[in-house]
Amino acid sequence: MKHITNSQSSNLAGLYTLSLRMVIGWTYFSAFWRRLILENKLIPDEKGYIGEKFNHFLPNALGIKPIIEYLVTHPDALQRSMMVFTIIEAIVGLFIILGLFTRLMSIGIFSLALGILLGSGWLGTTCLDEWQIGVLGVAGGFVLFLSGSGDYSLDNYLIRKNQTFTQTKWFQWLGSGKLPISQPKTFVLIGSLIIFGLTLYTNQYFHGGVWGTLHNKSVKPKLEISNISHNSSDLKFEVYRTEGADVYGSFLIGIHILDKNGTILKEIDHKELSKLSKQSIKNHYVAKVKPGKHSLVIPLGAKADINISIDDILQKEEMHTLKLIDISGIEWLQSIQQ
Repeated sequence: MKHITNSQSSNLAGLYTLSLRMVIGWTYFSAFWRRLILENKLIPDEKGYIGEKFNHFLPNALGIKPIIEYLVTHPDALQRSMMVFTIIEAIVGLFIILGLFTRLMSIGIFSLALGILLGSGWLGTTCLDEWQIGVLGVAGGFVLFLSGSGDYSLDNYLIRKNQTFTQTKWFQWLGSGKLPISQPKTFVLIGSLIIFGLTLYTNQYFHGGVWGTLHNKSVKPKLEISNISHNSSDLKFEVYRTEGADVYGSFLIGIHILDKNGTILKEIDHKELSKLSKQSIKNHYVAKVKPGKHSLVIPLGAKADINISIDDILQKEEMHTLKLIDISGIEWLQSIQQ
């Protein structure tokens, strides 16, 4: 019977994960390819800017919301971060495809996927898209760390050409070859259970996918109204879009100010909202509330102070409720404190 050595076994493990390595590598390298080669999506204020997509993650991110909020309120830092992330994705993806320093790059895959999972795992209009990408990336990064690369890799080329260099523990930890751990079964079991636990927890947290009622925060738009104040001439309020599809905005077609009986004291229709002046909108983040062709457009994650004139309301003490109306027919109400 032919005896298989530990080095041969580890080489086979790396060989068997070749397709996984190449697909995951392209998944991350393609982020760089899309943003800089096919189009430049790193230019602020231009259509498709990746920073605005990052802003979409904010309302329901898990654990990393303060980081996201800091970046989307500091546009220069956000642009630099998007450039750094894109370069890291390019290096990690390319090195994984080539099989160079595979275990080190697999840690990069694991970390990037974890960021996707925590930031955008709640997004996905039909198939929980971002959550699936995140958990599969985390698990895939762990598998590639365990297996390293096999025959079709630069790690293997280095191993064959310079065994003195590649038999060191630091190369085995960062590159490929036999993983220098004393209890591999325990390591694999604990790592797998942690990742499986993370999968179940995030599936439940974001989507109610383990028990209880399923929910999807990417289907219907939701606006939060707060900080309503007014003086003799203007009413000001803060609007924040926290749910709905990230690929298009909530289209606000009406703002009503009502008395306690529900009678309309003032109405602003879609035509007026589409012509709302820039001075009437103060945006907090990179994703901006702005007038559209037929409505006021509120992207996912956008937060802004809206100022409207109430000069034509003679008895301002009768103002009781602010109502916002979406083009879908959804309405949001908030009391006006006198």
